[in-house]
Amino acid sequence: MLKKIDNLEKYLRDAGIKPSIQRLKIFEYLASTNSHPTVDKIYGALSSDIPTLSKTTVYNTLKLFQKQGIILIINIEDNETRFDADVSFHGHFKCIECGGVEDFPIPEHGKIEALVDYDISEKHFYIKGICANCKKIINK
Repeated sequence: MLKKIDNLEKYLRDAGIKPSIQRLKIFEYLASTNSHPTVDKIYGALSSDIPTLSKTTVYNTLKLFQKQGIILIINIEDNETRFDADVSFHGHFKCIECGGVEDFPIPEHGKIEALVDYDISEKHFYIKGICANCKKIINK
């Protein structure tokens, strides 16, 4: 679960990121939503407030955030990259009907037996199916 960030500018500086207006707004937007937006969605949400914003700036900012470890890049589908400001270990469920992506907790119970001698640098857990809302609509 994403922890509350009291001072966003300090948070970015502590992560080694110079806090420009674009970077602050992009991270603020990402941290305020659990929809796991794409670059296009982030750009669309912010471009009217920041007329100088470009998709390239959004993309480069997100790559910087990921490199500095303050966001996750989510690639459930080959043709779609989404972003998440919650860097804690958790899973993602993608609905094949509505396309929504939701977080769900995963308890960590230690290392996987077959990988006990490995150093794990990344963990991802994705599930696809039909969400509860779409299931209700389908079953009517």
